[in-house]
Amino acid sequence: MADKGIKPGELTTRKEMRSVFGGGQSQGIQPCSISPNVLLYTDPASGEKSGYYDGWLPIDGHSAPLFEYTGDGEGDQVFHGRYGPRNHAILMHAKEGRALRVFKATGKVPGKGTKLQRYVGKFKLDEEEPYVLRQAPNQAGELRRVIVFRLRPVDELTPLLEDTIELLTKTEVQQVPVDTATSIIVDPETYSGKPISRSATRSTKVKRREAELCEEFRKMLEEHEHQVRRFQIRTSGLSSSLLTDLYDTKSQVLYEAKGTSSREAVRMAIGQLMDYRRHITPNPTLAVLLPEKPNSDLQDLLKSVNINLVYRDNESFVGWPVEGS
Repeated sequence: MADKGIKPGELTTRKEMRSVFGGGQSQGIQPCSISPNVLLYTDPASGEKSGYYDGWLPIDGHSAPLFEYTGDGEGDQVFHGRYGPRNHAILMHAKEGRALRVFKATGKVPGKGTKLQRYVGKFKLDEEEPYVLRQAPNQAGELRRVIVFRLRPVDELTPLLEDTIELLTKTEVQQVPVDTATSIIVDPETYSGKPISRSATRSTKVKRREAELCEEFRKMLEEHEHQVRRFQIRTSGLSSSLLTDLYDTKSQVLYEAKGTSSREAVRMAIGQLMDYRRHITPNPTLAVLLPEKPNSDLQDLLKSVNINLVYRDNESFVGWPVEGS
């Protein structure tokens, strides 16, 4: 079977794909040895036992098709170290000149126990947001951090209904560890082989600054014996997740951090906090965490919507402690 002969919807087996592309037959993520590909196998029958819900996100008519694929590892999933090579292979596929090819288990070869694999198509990582981090149970029922890769089809593909992730019928809200959204911040050039725009580089620096601000504030809270968590919110009618920034469980204060103190950042933080609060019971006190003091008009804006302001001033945080509910 030649590479060019493999078409979306075609049924094959892992053994046949190994002869075509290289790679092993046992793992879900298979970097290939004889071709520039990484084969991604998804099997709902076994994968959902490990909290893997792979598939197309429902199309709302305004966004391009997007396929979510969960990374490798029963514990907290990572990109480096002993348990990270397969996830790293996906992250680095563009820089290494590899394509991502997705296959889905569907039935068995007649008269045999060998699983059939339906070829879904060729993909690449989404350039704006290559992955998100979530909490999901493993086979032992223990929550751990998972890497959910966001894949875009290279060629035009028509998502099948049977490959689409089911919408939630009820909103789910749970507290999760702070490090759910903590990972090595990857610069755009790390995972993309394309030239990096100034705006992309600037955006990455802002995200890094925001992450550093969150980490410093979290450490300060914990030094004062405050437990810090996050909320993972999965809303009904959708399949994706919302993940808040810091939540001080002792004072019941929800913080939204930003990497700049600009008007755009403050207005976005206000909208996010209002969105999150609707789903959290009891309703938390809201606060915006900024890297420096914003101008007086923005301070007035926050007061007008009853949102507290905390900002860094040298080695301290002005506006803390915030009186909670």
